[in-house]
Amino acid sequence: SFVMSNSFTNQVLAQIELWTKKGQYGVGVTVLPKKLDEVVAEAHLDHLGVKLTKLSDDQAGYL
Repeated sequence: SFVMSNSFTNQVLAQIELWTKKGQYGVGVTVLPKKLDEVVAEAHLDHLGVKLTKLSDDQAGYL
């Protein structure tokens, strides 16, 4: 059920993205923004007992 929850959440967010930004995406296979995957991951972290940390400015600058 956890995998299905991730999958369905991804699908719903993708549909919302495509519906609210109709002119931005053409017909065909489209790579959606990475932010949508991050929203799904954040929504499911508690179930895994995981805490998400943010990179410091120095860490982000290194990347």
